[in-house]
Amino acid sequence: MGRILAIDYGIKRSGIAVTDPDRIIATGLTTVDTPTLLSFLQDYCRKEPVDLFLVGEAKRLDNTPSESMRYIEPFVQKLAQSFPDKSIARIDERFTSKLAFRAMIDGGLKKKQRQNKALIDQVSATIMLQNYMDSVNYK
Repeated sequence: MGRILAIDYGIKRSGIAVTDPDRIIATGLTTVDTPTLLSFLQDYCRKEPVDLFLVGEAKRLDNTPSESMRYIEPFVQKLAQSFPDKSIARIDERFTSKLAFRAMIDGGLKKKQRQNKALIDQVSATIMLQNYMDSVNYK
């Protein structure tokens, strides 16, 4: 069974999280500069088996697509073209950044560490992945 790889897509940088091979634990992997994201994913998939990409859907509170979706949708299309053998799932990413920030506070990170936006993106991807695993009963 391959891993699930979650992407918290952003204009400048994207947070990445993955499951372990048995899909039990969601772990933050890294943050990647978005212009290099596809090449990072190609390299990662050469080294590790990935069955599914999970990409966040940016929505407003009224459930309509947010402005960010105009950047995310073209990426998802490129992702599908680049990896035709992999599945792509979508998940609501509302509030993941706030939850990530709260998790960092609860985890005891100092203020300087909590200001690291790259770390927030990585934690956000991990939260999205864990939410997805919980929703499909990957426990």
